[in-house]
Amino acid sequence: MTEKATFNLRFGIVAGLILLAAASRFLMLGIPNVSPIGAMGLFGAAYFTKKYWAFIIPLAGLWLTDVLLNNIVYAQYFDSFQWMGSPWVYLGFAAIVLLGMGLLQKVSAGRVVLASVLASSLFFLITNFGVWLGSFSIYPKTVSGLMACYAAGIPFFWNTLVGDLLFCGILFGGFALLQYRFPRLALG
Repeated sequence: MTEKATFNLRFGIVAGLILLAAASRFLMLGIPNVSPIGAMGLFGAAYFTKKYWAFIIPLAGLWLTDVLLNNIVYAQYFDSFQWMGSPWVYLGFAAIVLLGMGLLQKVSAGRVVLASVLASSLFFLITNFGVWLGSFSIYPKTVSGLMACYAAGIPFFWNTLVGDLLFCGILFGGFALLQYRFPRLALG
């Protein structure tokens, strides 16, 4: 197999794993915030050699599943067709990819766990800030209102952390097994 064919196979496997993880959002419907979103961003940041793919592929998976979930599963909560989820979720996701690009230039179990914990924390801070900013009647626009919003989000944080750790284990562990079995998938 040529080096270009190996690179294309590796790209396809990484992209395929991310899209499979995105599809798994349909399996996790009963557990709020346990999802593969953070893991998808970290995994893409670690393994796409052209880093723009770390944004494009996972964001495409997130967007596509958002469209399907919001317009089929959660359609009763919306008055019209939803083209995307919360912009704060997408911003949080992009921040996770950037975090992964910085922390996962060299992949190890310790770095993946650290990146997962930091990704969950970053996502929590960004998305709950968005909830606070966008809620006109729930939380006052004061520091105490922001803190109340963060406090209300703590149970969701734990679920996010579980989801990030679980799906990072699946994605990074699964790809490590594939690289072990097929050494040509490993770069360098």
